[in-house]
Amino acid sequence: MKQKKIPLRSCVITREKLPKQELMRIIRTTDGEVEIDLTGKKNGRGAYIKKDLAVLEKAKKSKALVRCLEVEIPDSVYQEIEDVIKQEM
Repeated sequence: MKQKKIPLRSCVITREKLPKQELMRIIRTTDGEVEIDLTGKKNGRGAYIKKDLAVLEKAKKSKALVRCLEVEIPDSVYQEIEDVIKQEM
């Protein structure tokens, strides 16, 4: 029997290739707002980051998400991402 293919995505911070379940998708909508996409199906430009608080801190310092999504990210979005990561731990 064939094994089901596991979709891999790259974390924009660590550049690791990981299964989609271990990553969180952050999107920039067509309105220019930044949201967390827990379903992985929302429309917009997306970037994946690893579900890890250390990676989130590195993302804040390096502004890698800002460069990837090409929009300024408010602190409230970073706080929301942190809350989601803490829930899943």
